[in-house]
Amino acid sequence: MPGETIEHVRRTAGQVLSVTDYRAEFYERFQDIHGVVWKLERAQHFHEPDVPSWVALMDGDWDRALALIDEMNFAHDLPPRVELRRLRVVETPLTPYMQWELVLLAARTRAGERARVLPASAVRHLERTAPLPELVALHGGLMYEVLYDEAGAHVGGRRITDAHVVEACVRTMADLYGKAEDLLDYYEREVVPLPPPKISPVSS
Repeated sequence: MPGETIEHVRRTAGQVLSVTDYRAEFYERFQDIHGVVWKLERAQHFHEPDVPSWVALMDGDWDRALALIDEMNFAHDLPPRVELRRLRVVETPLTPYMQWELVLLAARTRAGERARVLPASAVRHLERTAPLPELVALHGGLMYEVLYDEAGAHVGGRRITDAHVVEACVRTMADLYGKAEDLLDYYEREVVPLPPPKISPVSS
């Protein structure tokens, strides 16, 4: 069945890397990539204490969170020969984190990413056992499952080099991407009109 591989990618053999090793390896290889890189994001909350804007969000200071995003420079994040196609799965109503992240992704999209949004309902048929994994595919033979703990903190990644699995996942991501909405269109319609998110101990 189409999409079956991406649903069960966690069962695929892979080399687990610590956060330090994953980041070093990923960015080294990312700089050498030519062409399309696919990124799938599914979770609705991440723990990002290294991002000052996220910290402001969690402190309940929405104006400062937005101001800090405005100060961020994304222009040099992408190597000149890379097209990053980010597929962001979104559940509604938006979590405070997702409201914040969509502002961030709108800024990244204006800086050159090719981001699109897909409602969670569009991937339910692929989630019979668990939510889809967080994936980054660099080319036909290399993909990482990005790993997070229960709080949404980044804990490393799994390097997957089974070409059949990687290519099947890329086909599924490309199919979903083709059905998704341009992120900036979604952002203007669904995010811009929202009031500041309310942060509580439960949502944070």
